[in-house]
Amino acid sequence: MGANKVVQKSKEAKFRAAMACGRSKKKKWSKGKVKEDLMNMVMFDKATYDKMMQEIPKAKLITPSVVSERLKINGSVARAAIRHLEEKGLIATVGEKHHAQMIYTRNIGGED
Repeated sequence: MGANKVVQKSKEAKFRAAMACGRSKKKKWSKGKVKEDLMNMVMFDKATYDKMMQEIPKAKLITPSVVSERLKINGSVARAAIRHLEEKGLIATVGEKHHAQMIYTRNIGGED
């Protein structure tokens, strides 16, 4: 019954192994999801205004975010556009009117 002896490393070999361990590459964290910058317009030009007057009154759901995304305009410009369309009677409020979340739909039926 010869017991197999494991050959011990020398002190120098152990020291080198310990030092090499510290040089291994550290885990690199991902930067996370990077949101792309939007270059939305801050004023209406003639083409965008015409597109707004054609498309937006036909949409079922009209909110500042929907208008902003479709026309590539700023949020404040989208809110102003919605108020403009409401004054002209092209869109109607859904439910009670609220200052923070403006929800509108196309004007169904005739003029009020």
